[in-house]
Amino acid sequence: MSRPPPTEDLEDLYETAPCGYISISPDGRIAKVNRTLADWLGRSPEALVGRSVHDMLGFGGRIAFETHLAPLLRMQGHVHEIALDLLTADGEKVPTIANAAEKRDGNGRHLFTRLTLFKAVDRRTYERSLVEARVKAEAESKAERDAAVLREQFMAVLGHDLRNPLAALAAGIGLIERREQLSDRARSILHEMAGSVDRASTLVDDLLDLARGSLGGGFAVDRNADAPLTPVLEQVVGEVQRIAPDRQIEATISIEEPVYCDRGRLGQLASNLLSNALTHGSAQRPIRFKAVTEGENFVLSVANSGAPIPEAVMARLFQPFFRGAARASRNGLGLGLYIASEIAKAHGGSLDVTSSEEETRFTFTMSAIAPGH
Repeated sequence: MSRPPPTEDLEDLYETAPCGYISISPDGRIAKVNRTLADWLGRSPEALVGRSVHDMLGFGGRIAFETHLAPLLRMQGHVHEIALDLLTADGEKVPTIANAAEKRDGNGRHLFTRLTLFKAVDRRTYERSLVEARVKAEAESKAERDAAVLREQFMAVLGHDLRNPLAALAAGIGLIERREQLSDRARSILHEMAGSVDRASTLVDDLLDLARGSLGGGFAVDRNADAPLTPVLEQVVGEVQRIAPDRQIEATISIEEPVYCDRGRLGQLASNLLSNALTHGSAQRPIRFKAVTEGENFVLSVANSGAPIPEAVMARLFQPFFRGAARASRNGLGLGLYIASEIAKAHGGSLDVTSSEEETRFTFTMSAIAPGH
């Protein structure tokens, strides 16, 4: 008498599969993860559930997730063979290849995003070895010249090959929205596309600034007193208010013009500080923006209510790629405060932070007058 075929244990199949499984809620939180993936990361499944998916992604993985995987999922519902770098509990990279699909209910409501991940250590090691061999050969022959060429190529890729196409995409999306008859579904897709283009443009701008600083060029500023600063700051406050119309911003701008500065860079600093306050401040209390001249100094501050910044976090606030706890929908690369601090240094000023139960306040101070005046 033949034995009946054994039945598969579906729970064990999920937990110990030769690949990683993870389900992510619409707000970017880990809803379920199998033991295989948890073991890769050196963590327990229970420790991962409820955390932001960004916490398990490396720097490259965050860029791929925000600018490629998430937008494609919103438009087509599935993505195949996306490279994602994961981070173990010890900070080691785990290169993977991911396939993803959205799970929706009968009414089209997004329930979960499901990812299947396969380790790609050997593949990525081989690719990396080829790159390292080429770089080493070039460095041994013409190290100084090749380094300069590499910097120029890097800046050209970011500045031309990425920014120009993104600008063209943004212009095309705007043209279609203004001139074409669109269904609600098509308009929704265009809205998602426009948001993705804006986010990608911001990431490119931030990385370009980081590159200038880390490659030795520093943050370029063009300080002069040729035009007033007040309209620039008023425009920044207005733009941030339009992005978050449900948040209250109390703005006080009282500047004795002119201010010797790079107005574009100070607008960027103000925008980064306001965006940080939107992300981490209490939604029920106003954000307080103040820009004034005090004697020979220009002082700009942004304050918000909410939980104080922990001491351990305070020490790392201005480091690149560091992000404190934030809503998943506002997770980014963690460059905003770093760039703001570099802009402050480039102006010969300082960016300080104080945080208590009453408020968290970032204060930028610099000389408002040109040297020798």
